[in-house]
Amino acid sequence: MGEIGGGMALLMAEHGIKVLLNDPSEDTVNGLLETAKKDGIQQDMLEKHLDYGDLCQNLDSPKVFVFSLPHGTVGDSVVDGLHPYLEKGDLIIDASNENWKNTQRRQGKLVPQGVYYVGMGVSGGYQAARRGPSMCPGGEDRALDMVMPFLRKVAAKDEKGRRCTGRCGMGGSGHYVKMIHNGIEHGMMSAQSEAWQIMSLSLGMNYDEIGDEFARWNADGELRGTFLVDIGAQINKQRDGKGKHVLSVVEDKVVQDIDGTEGTGVWSSLEAIRLHVPAPTLSDAHNVRIASALRKDRKKIKETFGGHFPIEKWTGSAEKKKAFLEDLRKAVYAAFLTAFVQGINIIDQADQENKWSINFAEVIQIWRNGCIIRADHIADMLESIFTKTGDHDRDLLHNHIIARELKGNFAALKKVVTMGVETNAIIPSLSATLEYLKYSVNTVLPTQFYEAQLDYFGKHMFDLKSEPAGEPVTGKHHYEWRPA
Repeated sequence: MGEIGGGMALLMAEHGIKVLLNDPSEDTVNGLLETAKKDGIQQDMLEKHLDYGDLCQNLDSPKVFVFSLPHGTVGDSVVDGLHPYLEKGDLIIDASNENWKNTQRRQGKLVPQGVYYVGMGVSGGYQAARRGPSMCPGGEDRALDMVMPFLRKVAAKDEKGRRCTGRCGMGGSGHYVKMIHNGIEHGMMSAQSEAWQIMSLSLGMNYDEIGDEFARWNADGELRGTFLVDIGAQINKQRDGKGKHVLSVVEDKVVQDIDGTEGTGVWSSLEAIRLHVPAPTLSDAHNVRIASALRKDRKKIKETFGGHFPIEKWTGSAEKKKAFLEDLRKAVYAAFLTAFVQGINIIDQADQENKWSINFAEVIQIWRNGCIIRADHIADMLESIFTKTGDHDRDLLHNHIIARELKGNFAALKKVVTMGVETNAIIPSLSATLEYLKYSVNTVLPTQFYEAQLDYFGKHMFDLKSEPAGEPVTGKHHYEWRPA
């Protein structure tokens, strides 16, 4: 079950849904039952069943299973173990961070047998799983008809009381959307972390001051009601029992990609490349996560270089510092919004490829609360776009509202990146966002020369400037730069 599955089991039991528990570890199940007792949950709402046969005999028909498992082969093993007990009309809800391809493969195996398989992304961490997560189910219409009533009982609510769950789409869309949610999350976290280090090392602000700044950002304006900014304020101010900042002893290693516990960041980057969707805010965040995990290598490289490139102090008056902090806020907002744009563009391409019929307005509602990428201003804007336009343009950068927001914050982003370059600040996602905006809106790229080189040594052909822009297909022209 893990933390997420255990939290969801307690939440469901609390809302009157009887839950039968199964886990390879009896200690895990016993621990959960003890927690339920402490939380005052009616004891007959949770039952322990240690083998699949006993579990299935005690489930009403049609049987409903909820998985919360490590991604990969574990899910296949559980499906295989349950298979002798599955009957037509039974329903499996895979609430793991599973790869969408595995989800669709299992759907292809089970649905013809009359067994429904819903791939459901669950966001918000273990705290939200206990109190009300954001849930993104995908699968056949009949399966979603079955699951939505009880998901709406336990899902997070937004400020208007609306549940943060809904019908994502067909097939593996639920897990796909959750995968890209995590890619967006990584881009946002990287940009905010870069801003944090600028405040800490370049501006010389202490943790409490940075916490106050994040709290100000979260209270009003474009970053209002943003989960990551909100918890950033607490993280900076949190002290241990001895009065020391907890953050001060945290190592700079993010290892989840490399140790295999988290696959969604890798998959998001691979999907962007596979679908030919530029997503550097997301992918550069992933690159720095990988580099951070390799701390031993970084120490060796530092020795080889005879030191590192130290982050220099920024000097300026109090008035200039205040103005710069406002630019930094705008730069972080630009990176956050760009992360959403890139992520949604990836989802859109996958939706077209797989014909999932994803409801993008519903996806934004799912992300309203109970999830890591909650961002009220951005959600308001995207909901307005998708509600009004329905089937949207392929690229969100074509939307005038998005263009206005990013153009309006471009100057601030550029100032922050310039300052970062001058002081050796580490700004992969912020600088990637700036470059993305520059090359996305430009019709004169350095790839003009690049294309000529390709034609020179590979006879790859090229288009002429005098011709219409056209589609991304092989050009019609070749020049014999040097005869063979």
